[in-house]
Amino acid sequence: MLDIRFVREHPDEVKENIKKKFQDAKLPLVDEVIALDAEYRAAIGEADSLRANRNKLSKQIGMLMGQAKKDPSKAAEAEEVKKQVTAQADRLKELEAKEDELKARIQEIMYTIPQMIDPSVPIGPDDSCNVEVQRFGEPVVPDYPIPYHVDIMESFDGIDLDAAGRVAGNGFYYLLGDIARLHEAVLAYARDFMIDKGFTYVIPPFMIHGNVVQGVMSFPEMDAMMYKIEGEDLYLIGTSEHSMIGRFIDQTIDGAKLPLTLTSYSPCFRKEKGAHGIEERGVYRIHQFEKQEMIVVCKPEDSMAWYDKLWHNSVELFRSLEIPVRQLDCCSGDLADLKVKSCDIEAWSPRQQKYFEVCSCSNLGDAQARRLRIRYKDENGKTQFAHTLNNTCVAPPRMLIAFLENHLQADGTVTIPEVLRPYMGGKALLVPSKNK
Repeated sequence: MLDIRFVREHPDEVKENIKKKFQDAKLPLVDEVIALDAEYRAAIGEADSLRANRNKLSKQIGMLMGQAKKDPSKAAEAEEVKKQVTAQADRLKELEAKEDELKARIQEIMYTIPQMIDPSVPIGPDDSCNVEVQRFGEPVVPDYPIPYHVDIMESFDGIDLDAAGRVAGNGFYYLLGDIARLHEAVLAYARDFMIDKGFTYVIPPFMIHGNVVQGVMSFPEMDAMMYKIEGEDLYLIGTSEHSMIGRFIDQTIDGAKLPLTLTSYSPCFRKEKGAHGIEERGVYRIHQFEKQEMIVVCKPEDSMAWYDKLWHNSVELFRSLEIPVRQLDCCSGDLADLKVKSCDIEAWSPRQQKYFEVCSCSNLGDAQARRLRIRYKDENGKTQFAHTLNNTCVAPPRMLIAFLENHLQADGTVTIPEVLRPYMGGKALLVPSKNK
């Protein structure tokens, strides 16, 4: 969410930013919110004047009533002044109601106007305009066929989608045996990887209040993603970022303690409303998954440096698992409204002979902090809004697709990279069920 003062003082820049995000329907909102803000400030000014005048008149009434003991005519004057106070009280109620109405509408619009994007963001209407920046590791296409990921998992008796469909419907799964163990091994390895980077490990609440949801994401994201608990002001988290950032709502952090570098584990729940692929057989796009996340709360001047560190962490982790990846800068039209800059880390799929998303790194500037009132005191004692960032560390079972495809051998076995073996009981190789 932008500062209303910035919108007021730089309307043309705000409109140009909206155009860059291909959201021209929102352009009239800029002039509307500026006009509403002027009306709101005028109402506040009039109300403040009335309150000051009311205090003055109240003192005058007291003085006149005291004088009325000696001069009865003063009582009549006091009554006239009382009428003025009553009239002003009625007007004050009107103004206070108007202030509340204007404030609500201004906030609604400010929640809708997108965050100012970083100048380095490529301009384009959708993800087809995202730009590859660099590759890490050499993509390999083996001289033997790579089956669909579900077929690989089934060869280890490692997945049961049919039973999950009967129990919960499409978009859910049972993982079993070595595949389930691999799933947890990847999460445990990612946890320790981030702890070794100096991040504090956190397990957050998996449900959050509605005001936190509104603080961490845009309304279109909320509608497409969040599951609400019926009859309660609670939502299942779509990612631990929501709960982790919500932890600091209405907090003023000691600036000397920044940056806060956190890594969190959670299950994640997503409706994936309107998303392509939810009906497909597999675990690429699903309603429930688990994730290890990275979160940073920092000073504004440090946020872009942390952005680079976060996505480099993902690259390093995937390369340590011997999975080729690339970095892809998200274009303006592919950025959610709260994001200043974002990139995807995509893993190589030997089966499809193309890359697919496995991590998403975002700098949200002060957007979430402004919505949730997350501040810090700088070295001069001045209170400022913090910046927040997040990045996926790993998100199995999707990440397992890349792992299995890149480590599948011609005989159907799957090799385990050395760094992961301690989490797999020392196993260096997974053997299909038929070969046991």
